[in-house]
Amino acid sequence: MKTPIMTKENVDTLYDAKYLKLYDLRYNPEKHYFSASRRKTDDLVAIKPDDVFKTMLPDAVTIAVVLHLPNSKPKLLLSYEYRYPVGRFLLSPIAGLLDPEDREDENPLCSAAVREIYEETGIKVAETDKITVLNPCAYSTPGMTDESNAFLCADITLADTSMLDQSGCVGTELFDGFELIDIDEAEKIYKSGRDKNGNTFSLATWAVLGWFIMQYGE
Repeated sequence: MKTPIMTKENVDTLYDAKYLKLYDLRYNPEKHYFSASRRKTDDLVAIKPDDVFKTMLPDAVTIAVVLHLPNSKPKLLLSYEYRYPVGRFLLSPIAGLLDPEDREDENPLCSAAVREIYEETGIKVAETDKITVLNPCAYSTPGMTDESNAFLCADITLADTSMLDQSGCVGTELFDGFELIDIDEAEKIYKSGRDKNGNTFSLATWAVLGWFIMQYGE
């Protein structure tokens, strides 16, 4: 199937704010498609040539942080983060946008992951810990946005959890505690689609739970 061609000249900006933009992608005079994006016009995914598209960096990273504690089976570290469009604290993985300095790093995704883990949990990733890229670029919902996340896992060994701290949040981020999830809890939440409070959560949380179960379940 031939891919429709989109060029910069066929993009109209309908709304332009610091953190979000709305574009009209004019595929032909009778076919318009609206796209919400964090990206500037020159960096929109729709206008990238195939070779650039296949190697581009995502907008953000989502990390499955697995803690290895003494005399304990691995546990998935999640948090309750306030999600403004939903108006509630939702069970969430550690995640955040790539900063400009991350993009200049030799390993941009790992650089962003290490920084986000520290900001959102207080954990300083050690050289002996392991960070692995699970998926380099997955789209949130390409029916309405070109926003993308890389999914990573971080296997972190700790003596205890005394350093866990959410005071490093930046900007509008709000947190309300951690959840250390074992396999049994992960399976229950994954299958039900609800946390301990009976609340639903993001697709990213569901994906991280599923990977954790697949990786560490019996």
